[in-house]
Order: sequence, then structure tokens, then C-alpha cells
Amino acid sequence: MLTRILKGLTERYENWRRWRRAYEELAALDDRSLADIGITRSEIPYVLSRRPATDARPARQAAVCGLRHAA
Repeated sequence: MLTRILKGLTERYENWRRWRRAYEELAALDDRSLADIGITRSEIPYVLSRRPATDARPARQAAVCGLRHAA
């Protein structure tokens, strides 16, 4: 039981570190570079909170939901 708890805590910490690293990398980009990849600075936390790209919904469904994509 203790092993399972420690494993869960370790996984959560590793996930947080990956999220933080990605956030810092995106935040370091200028606004033009962010626009090139189709996001604004205020969207960074939202983009990082979504599922990985391998699980992403098809572009049509995302468009219906109102998500913007780079042209």
C-alpha cells in the first residue's frame, strides 16, 4: 500500500515537472512565435492541460468546439 502511494506521488511530481518545463519553454517564446504555432500567451495553461497530441480530437471536431488553429 505504501509503495502504491509513493509511486502515485512520484508520478504526479514527474507530471508536474514535465508540465512546468513545457510551460517555461512556451512562455519564453515571443508573441509572434506563439502566434505561428496558433496560440496566444493566455492560452498556454489551457494548451498544456489538454490531452497529448496522440489523443487529440480530429480537426473538424475541434473546429466545431471553437478551437482556433494556425492558418
